[in-house]
Amino acid sequence: MAWFRKEKKPRQPQRERLEIPPDAWEKCEACGHTDIREKFIRNSNVCPSCDYHRRLRAAEYCALLLDDGWQELETDLRSVDPLSFPEYPARLKKAMANAGDTDALVAASGSLDGLPIGLGVMDFAFMGGSMGSVVGEKIARLGLRSLERKHPLVLISASGGARMQEGVLSLMQMAKSSAVLAMLGERKIPYISILTNPTTGGVSASYAMLGDAILAEPGAVIGFAGPRVIKQTLGQDLPEGFQTAEFLLEKGMLDAVVHRRELKRTVGQLLRHMTGKPAVTGWAST
Repeated sequence: MAWFRKEKKPRQPQRERLEIPPDAWEKCEACGHTDIREKFIRNSNVCPSCDYHRRLRAAEYCALLLDDGWQELETDLRSVDPLSFPEYPARLKKAMANAGDTDALVAASGSLDGLPIGLGVMDFAFMGGSMGSVVGEKIARLGLRSLERKHPLVLISASGGARMQEGVLSLMQMAKSSAVLAMLGERKIPYISILTNPTTGGVSASYAMLGDAILAEPGAVIGFAGPRVIKQTLGQDLPEGFQTAEFLLEKGMLDAVVHRRELKRTVGQLLRHMTGKPAVTGWAST
């Protein structure tokens, strides 16, 4: 009888099947580990599997080091084409559109755990972090601002070197920035240099290696010429790990290799030691 007959109806799924967007995943360039993007972000873009320090954008470094309420400086400076280099204006326009910055260095003013500082951060996303006239001018203005206000200066480098499209004008920034940093040294105003992957060329040959304290992130490639060029010049194999932060620390070229999660803490301790400021209450527990 129909009363005792159970009709079989297709069961509807209780939950909808959600599509995961492709940009929700990130892949480590070093070990190939794939994980959700949010996990990389929470870990300061450090691979949770192999601890590889992936690149951060300039604004992300500012947020990592500075307290809330920091301010970007010198936003009106723009690179020009003084040598009429082929396609240079088009490359600048494309770099500004892709990177979202006005040039390869972001200058900022703010405080690090309550201690006022000036901060300059190079952005590799803007033409490989190349150093042109604007980069040199921003560093010089940051240095003069530190001289005027007696605030420590921190520079974070990530660069392939001088910008070839500006020729000797870009190379002049090495001397220009170094001269301002020498003035800071004469006035006993602390300058800390932080080297990230990569720091090479004219940047490594000037202000990047002039800090009162020179720190580097783990695994960062640091040097002037690339290993292939050096190998061809010397005609012999290079040591394992050549030009990495750990190799340079072993040879006495760096003061410390600091993990990204310890960067703010370490810089704060150094600056308070250099300036004679008291330690922050409860620092050890943060």
